[in-house]
Amino acid sequence: MVTAEDIDRQPGQPIEELLMGRFPGVMVTRAADGTLSVRIRGTTSIRGSNEPLYVIDGVEIQPGPGGSLAGINPRDIATIEVVKDPAGEALYGVRGANGIILIKTKRPDQ
Repeated sequence: MVTAEDIDRQPGQPIEELLMGRFPGVMVTRAADGTLSVRIRGTTSIRGSNEPLYVIDGVEIQPGPGGSLAGINPRDIATIEVVKDPAGEALYGVRGANGIILIKTKRPDQ
């Protein structure tokens, strides 16, 4: 799990880069155009998307171009978890087949 304290120790990092080296089986790569791509368990589809499902405070979101989460301020994040087991994926069905990244944001009192 990535916590707010971990994020504070790496200011200015994109959310995707905060995942690098913290979760087994999670690969973060940067394309030539600078976009970041996250893969959980490698390539799972030949034709479809290999992007994981992103869930912020229980709401499924679609990342921006190139899988970017640039619209989310890292300072607003309380925790980031990666779910890649069948039990966790059962909650989201086939949408979670490529893994799930759960992001919980800070509440006003934090």
